[in-house]
Amino acid sequence: MNRPEEGERLLHRIFDDVLDTAIAGDSRLLLEICRFLQYPLDEPREWTNANSLALLSDGRWLIRYRLTSCPQEKRAVEYHERMETAPSTIPLLNLLAAFAPSLVLFAIMYRWSLNVRSAVYANTRMLAQLLGVGYVLTAVFETDEPLVVVAVLVMMTAVSSWIALRPLHQSGMRPYSQVLVAISASGVVMLAIVTQLVLDLPRWFEPHIVVPLAGMIFANAMNTVSLSAERFEAELDRDADPLVARRTALDAALIPQINGLLAVGLVSLPGMMTGQILSGVDPLVAVRYQIMVMCMVFGSGGLGAALYLQLHGGSRSLRGRRPPH
Repeated sequence: MNRPEEGERLLHRIFDDVLDTAIAGDSRLLLEICRFLQYPLDEPREWTNANSLALLSDGRWLIRYRLTSCPQEKRAVEYHERMETAPSTIPLLNLLAAFAPSLVLFAIMYRWSLNVRSAVYANTRMLAQLLGVGYVLTAVFETDEPLVVVAVLVMMTAVSSWIALRPLHQSGMRPYSQVLVAISASGVVMLAIVTQLVLDLPRWFEPHIVVPLAGMIFANAMNTVSLSAERFEAELDRDADPLVARRTALDAALIPQINGLLAVGLVSLPGMMTGQILSGVDPLVAVRYQIMVMCMVFGSGGLGAALYLQLHGGSRSLRGRRPPH
């Protein structure tokens, strides 16, 4: 196939890709297409379904007229290649291949007499939760009710606080309330800063942005609070001074956070940045979003751990601490 014919085919694919958006009346995208095709337009205007389709039809004819001398054909090819390399849906059978290393690890854990049941249960639960949450998020992202989003955030904080208590010997409402306050306070403050000051959202509760960011914030705060609480208990069991135990616990809990800040971009490309790049986003744009994520992860985790240690350090459980086993 010669170059003009190949370019014509690619541009036809571009029109096919944007057809649904054109019918929806996205004037910005249509104007960009017009400029690319050197379509005569004086001023931007709103598009109706009828003239959107007319433009596409006329544009297809215009391709044949201008393609051989179009100076921006290379841009069309690059655009199409980005669309072709965008992530596609992973078939379930292919997805099962990702569990192969886990099966090997299960065998090692069984041979070494470790608790393989908990690992199998965790992986099974993870699979069921993620498959289920996909359907739930589809409904949440389409809602126009801010109370639905608030309810999701409340559920996230409640569950993350309960999970954070898992490695601790203490249980009951007092430890749970301390963890809940630490995670929710630090997480909500960080979420408000990111969504209301850093990002420019069309709605303050925009579900498809607020919910994923809240998930990252609360999950990170959960892990950091849990690490600090477990280390604090261990230090007290060794009869360490409470203030020294608090400093040691916070320092230990921040090790993964600081290591992540030092390694990002050199050792690892974090998930959000990688996902955006795979979706065709400019790396320089993806970097800014990742900087935002790293700041919110470090801030929410560190402040959550510090707040928990402050609350726990002043509670009755510290003054009458449990004797070592």
